Amino acid sequence: MRSQAEKGEIFRALHLRDGAFIIPNPWDIGTARLLAKTGFEALATTSVGYAFSVGRQDHGISRDEMIAHATALAAATDLPLSADLENGFGDDTATVAETIRMAADAGLAGCSIEDSTNRSGDPIYAFDLAVDRIRAAVDSVRALSFPFMLTARSENYLHGVRDLKDTIKRLQAFQEAGANVLYAPGMTNMQDIATLIKSVDLPVNVLAGMQGVHFDMAELSRIGAKRVSVGGALTRIALGAFLRAAREMKEHGTFTFVDEPISSRDISDMLGDTSSQG
Repeated sequence: MRSQAEKGEIFRALHLRDGAFIIPNPWDIGTARLLAKTGFEALATTSVGYAFSVGRQDHGISRDEMIAHATALAAATDLPLSADLENGFGDDTATVAETIRMAADAGLAGCSIEDSTNRSGDPIYAFDLAVDRIRAAVDSVRALSFPFMLTARSENYLHGVRDLKDTIKRLQAFQEAGANVLYAPGMTNMQDIATLIKSVDLPVNVLAGMQGVHFDMAELSRIGAKRVSVGGALTRIALGAFLRAAREMKEHGTFTFVDEPISSRDISDMLGDTSSQG
């Protein structure tokens, strides 16, 4: 298995080469290994996907649980893994800094910290606090002895605040604070995404896992996107197929869904010998 430092170097290099790369989002060890076998170069956790997989709603996972989950996925393959660590699991800068240190100890090659409070009435941190939180995360990253890519997220669009100017202002401030990657999930207009990318000097992650929004990798590369993730989309696809099959059995008493899945043998062949993987 590659060392954490090796994974960190590989992950950093992916952000420096020409063109965009896809970083898909597994929700457990099995899906992480299947994505690795499919040929992807890096992976990222999905907080909502993991929450659903253990029967909880989004943001229903504690920090210790999320770090344990990330530790297991980081050890499951030779690929660099970045973790979705929500808002760092606390409002204050000290908590965010500690979360980064825990993420580094988990064997990760990077993680993301967002500016969402997870409070419905007040969903986005005030600008100055949002920047201070990223600055605290950066201080923890810079104390590490290996490469670690910190992604700073502006959550405006996911919370219905379709304010491109404020989103750019926040990402520019996160860049100035020392983040390595910038991310504004929920943006759907290609021209707005292109404007955002031109407004910053760091690699930008684009979310391509939104229902009804069909991005194209060639076009995203053309406008300068560096990294493309799908968030909880793969989880929702899997759960959608599961529920359709369950409803067919319950409502119709038929089992036609069995003709659709990949075979157990094919999955076993893809997973191969896992005795030495993590």
